[in-house]
Amino acid sequence: MDAILMQITFEAGIATVVGFLLGVCLMAIVYQMLARTRAKTIAEDLQRQIDGAKKEAENIIKSAKVEAAAEAIRKKEEFTAEANRIRAELRENEVRLSKREDVLERQTGLLQDQEKVLKQQEQELDRRLRNIEAKDKQLTVLIAQQKNQLLKITGMQIEDARQLLLKRLEDECEHEMSSLIQRKVEEAKEMADDKCREVISSAIQRYAAEQTCEVTISTVEIPNDDMKGRIIGREGRNIRAFEKATGVDVIVDDTPGMVVVSGFNPVRREVARLSMERLIQDGRIHPSRIEELVAQTKNDVNHKVVQLGKDAAVETNVRGLPNKLLSLLGALSFRTSYGQNVLRHSVEVAFLSQVMADELGLDGSLARRAGLLHDIGKAIDHDVEGNHPTIGANFLKRFNESAVVLNAVAGHHGDVPPDNPYTPLVAAADAMSASRPGARRETLERYIKRLEKLEEIATSFKGVETAYAIQAGREIRVIVDANDIDDECAMKVARDIATKVEQEMTYPGEIQVTLLREVRCIEYAK
Repeated sequence: MDAILMQITFEAGIATVVGFLLGVCLMAIVYQMLARTRAKTIAEDLQRQIDGAKKEAENIIKSAKVEAAAEAIRKKEEFTAEANRIRAELRENEVRLSKREDVLERQTGLLQDQEKVLKQQEQELDRRLRNIEAKDKQLTVLIAQQKNQLLKITGMQIEDARQLLLKRLEDECEHEMSSLIQRKVEEAKEMADDKCREVISSAIQRYAAEQTCEVTISTVEIPNDDMKGRIIGREGRNIRAFEKATGVDVIVDDTPGMVVVSGFNPVRREVARLSMERLIQDGRIHPSRIEELVAQTKNDVNHKVVQLGKDAAVETNVRGLPNKLLSLLGALSFRTSYGQNVLRHSVEVAFLSQVMADELGLDGSLARRAGLLHDIGKAIDHDVEGNHPTIGANFLKRFNESAVVLNAVAGHHGDVPPDNPYTPLVAAADAMSASRPGARRETLERYIKRLEKLEEIATSFKGVETAYAIQAGREIRVIVDANDIDDECAMKVARDIATKVEQEMTYPGEIQVTLLREVRCIEYAK
């Protein structure tokens, strides 16, 4: 049994080994078949890639050939266009050259013609020179003969005759020089007068300013008469506090609907007027509120004053002025002189000075600056003693103004002699601005008194029959008795009247004195 089992086991082992060997062989055969199949697949893939690469190479070659052909065509076209452009330029150059050749040929022809004309003129000049030389020789001979003849007739030596001739020529030249100088001086005077009139009239025509009326009071409207009692306050404490804070006088009278604010300082008067209006609108009227509103109004007015000064400086194009000077300029806007606003007057003088300076060839900007600042002293003449030209010049020295401006400010009323041409210009512009028609206004009472004073001065002279003040007091017509005053005395009387008017009266501008003397002879035919 054991042997059978062993036999069976041995046979099973042999079968297993045989099966294993058969499996190995089969696997080797399968692997070989798979390797052959894979190699064939790889070979086919390689062949396909090679074929694709060949086709792609052929396509690249074809596209390269096409691009090369296109590039060749493009280069050929560019070459053709460039060649055509060069040919066109060459043709244009040929045309220009041909035209230039034609012009040169014409110019050459003209030059040849001119050379011929010049040769003919030279020949003519040579002929004339020969004739002149011949005539000169003849004249020399004739003059020598005449000299000898004159010497024989007069019996004088040549040197004596020369001295006599020179003496006569000198006398004639002196006479002609005197006449010429006198004539030129008269012409210069006429031209100077005409030029002065032209400059002044041009300056006046190119600038004109408005005028205002002269006031020392301001009125404030109130809604009802009960407000007057509130303004005065208990035992007058409100009105006293207001006057103390503003420095002006408040007049509360029976005039309905208004309160009067009076004061000579225009800025203070403006502050008081605005403060009073604000108090009335606010309704709370008591000392502490008055002080608060007045302080606030002062700040507002100060800002307004500075802004007015800046506006005037910008209008006249005067630069570099400090805020202190701008503030004083703005304060001039609240000041009047004979009814004329001083700031507008200063602006007007600035422009008139510039116009005249430009006409005379001077620096217009410097004249404009001096004209604008000439009345700056009027802004502080209430606080500083002296006349406003001196006050203004001394004040401007603190701000390093130029000597020209200082002299113009100090001397525009003749207090200081001028040391430059700008001072007379500013003085003339100041006089024109003050005396032009419509610049200043006067009260009716003052106007009538001035006319009466003019007529009274004129009639106080002996031989004057009557006198009439005309043209708003700018002229006085004086009629004299022809039997008492002759023509020679008439000029003296007119001058004496003008001198007395200058000594006894104050007036803007000038007053013309016209004296009339008439002789009437009356007879009757019967």
